[in-house]
Amino acid sequence: MTTTTDSPRWFKSSYSNNGGNCIEVAANIPGVVPVRDSKDPGGPALMIPAMAWGAFLDTLKAARLG
Repeated sequence: MTTTTDSPRWFKSSYSNNGGNCIEVAANIPGVVPVRDSKDPGGPALMIPAMAWGAFLDTLKAARLG
């Protein structure tokens, strides 16, 4: 849950210039990583636990290197 002082600061990857099929994430909310569809900024956001998001990124990095 966010408060007015903990508003998500959304960003998307510099690699995402692909016609709008992007997600945005916010890394400034303690304990969670909000994820949303960049085409619908007023829509819902998934609130991923920070440890799960880190494991997801680790898996992506390992697959890219392997």
